[in-house]
Amino acid sequence: MLKSKVAVQVISPGILPDDAIMLGDAYVRQWKIPQGQPILLKFGAFRHYVKVVPVERFDGMRIGQSLARAMGLLTTTTLRLRYRQDNATLALGPLIGVLISRDNPEQQDRPFGNITLFCKELVDACAAQGAHVYFFTPDHIKGNYNSLEGWVYADGWRKIIVPVPDVVNNRLTSRKLENRPNVQLFVKETMLRHNSIIFNEKFLDKAEVFEALSKDPSLGRYLPESHVLRSSQVLKSMCQKYHTVFLKPVRGSLGKGIIRISRMDANSYSAQYATTLGTRKQHFGGIDKLYASLAGKMKTVRYQIQQGLHLIDIMGRPVDFRALVQKNEKGIWALTSIVARTAGSHHFVSNLARGGTLSTVREAVSKSNLSHANGHDAPAKLQRAALEIAKGIDTHIPAHFGELGIDLAMDASGRVWLLEVNSKPSKNDNTPMPDQKIRPSVRNMIRYARHLAEF
Repeated sequence: MLKSKVAVQVISPGILPDDAIMLGDAYVRQWKIPQGQPILLKFGAFRHYVKVVPVERFDGMRIGQSLARAMGLLTTTTLRLRYRQDNATLALGPLIGVLISRDNPEQQDRPFGNITLFCKELVDACAAQGAHVYFFTPDHIKGNYNSLEGWVYADGWRKIIVPVPDVVNNRLTSRKLENRPNVQLFVKETMLRHNSIIFNEKFLDKAEVFEALSKDPSLGRYLPESHVLRSSQVLKSMCQKYHTVFLKPVRGSLGKGIIRISRMDANSYSAQYATTLGTRKQHFGGIDKLYASLAGKMKTVRYQIQQGLHLIDIMGRPVDFRALVQKNEKGIWALTSIVARTAGSHHFVSNLARGGTLSTVREAVSKSNLSHANGHDAPAKLQRAALEIAKGIDTHIPAHFGELGIDLAMDASGRVWLLEVNSKPSKNDNTPMPDQKIRPSVRNMIRYARHLAEF
């Protein structure tokens, strides 16, 4: 059986004309590739007619230097091949573009700041799987929807002109960048002209997620009561119903701006604000005074008010769980990892940026105040919840996602609750990497891109 993953060798100028490629004769025979007449060579949005020259006892491909440069290939690389007889097209790929927020050409060793190691890990994962990846920012999108400027790795990072890719992984970390007209037009035009596929194509906000999932009766058991805070009446109703409520910025992340409100007695409330240094407290003599203190913030920030939960804790420090779910090589949601996060001292949010610590689910549950009877099947319950929620996002939100960070919690009875869903899980360089190996999450991203591009 022929390998679909082959070495594509870039050879010296003058040996091959631009309209010819060399290919192992076994491929030519088995795929019935016509000789002496042009076929279409495809690589992402790149299209070029070539004649195929068969080579005996050779199982790769050779292309000339100028043709390679037009394809955005600088050196010999490993790619997958696919030939379709019905339209005489030989496709190489998949070509993957990763859309990132910013670059710094002056920092040649770290042009992408704290995600540079992640980007290099993607390059290595692509080399192992027979794919090709480059990185680009909104500033590289100039209105040409066939090619753009992108960063590739070939004995160091460098910028070259590359074809528009088969698959785009949107790693933008700012809604402002994502909503730029040139980005939105690029997404629309590349899908239309080249059938490019974009995944993780947009940010999710908390209100959107909870409203969408609430339409699914099977997911209701995971959803704490939540509303967009639009009036003092909503605040009053929730504070009367629950001893503790949380206000969360609809578009917040990393635990920024979260406020915990607790009812002290009939007409007295305590508000705790999450800050980088710890928790700041304030007391209010009545719901109207509390609401008045929030009114200024609400002019610029939309809040979601959420039922307070009695989460499990370790020595008074709340514990929650971050699940990473990704679509696999068959396009099906699968759990890649799940970790427990324990809040730092003097914090009520568990984010690592706030001094939280990581551990395994079993370790955290065993140290927590959750009874063995309620906690023995915690890993299985959390995994089931993460996968059901991911499927619910797919079903009820009209956007394409390939990976999601799902924050879950567990109360003292062992019930699982959804805290939030993040469509841009962090890829910073502080993520642990065992012995510089390629993490499963990176391999899975390439596998899903191959599935999308049908390689």
